[in-house]
Amino acid sequence: MTAAVVEARGIGRVLPGPVPVTLVEGIDLSIGEGEFVAITGPSGSGKSSLLYLLGLLDRPTSGTVILEGRDTAEADAAELAALRLSKLGFVFQFHFLLPEFTVLGNVMIPMRKLGGSPEAELRTRAQALLEDLGLGDQAAKLPSQLSGGQRQRVAIARALANRPRVILADEPTGNLDTKSAQTVFDIFARLARETGTTVITVTHDEGLAAQTSRRVNLVDGRLVTPGVR
Repeated sequence: MTAAVVEARGIGRVLPGPVPVTLVEGIDLSIGEGEFVAITGPSGSGKSSLLYLLGLLDRPTSGTVILEGRDTAEADAAELAALRLSKLGFVFQFHFLLPEFTVLGNVMIPMRKLGGSPEAELRTRAQALLEDLGLGDQAAKLPSQLSGGQRQRVAIARALANRPRVILADEPTGNLDTKSAQTVFDIFARLARETGTTVITVTHDEGLAAQTSRRVNLVDGRLVTPGVR
């Protein structure tokens, strides 16, 4: 097992209220460099909640998330935002591309936020990412001019813009046809294999989940049969 890139140590999340709602509890999980991990389980089992905790989008109410050896429990909102921007990339079921920006412009957004590089360099990297994902000739188009599968590939290129250590994907194929869904999973597998990027995806598709290097299953917010391959 390679050194852990992201770890969950006893994490749980409870929504407060007259009747508190437990989303996940007691999760211990270690995911290494270049792993392609599927989070699976029944609807309502806490899959997306766990992904959002691992991606520092939500804070656990118990336990802590360790990212590249750093305990994020005491990080403030600004520090968490900086970690998400520089270390993590996100792909969701809906691509969330900005309709008024071109494909190239959408991919450049995270790089502009991170800063530190000339505009020409950002443009070159964005174009290279699109080329790598078979979209080089779509750079000047608007998202509305692309198919669903193409838009999701643009979202992956955007997620890769700042060379993240971890890609977190929440049902990234949920709106795609079978062929486009397979293309997305092929891209994730290649990223993990060739670049060492860690990929963590929530999926309800058993066929796609079976193609990952490891599965972790949730039932009622708890991890069961961890490490199923």
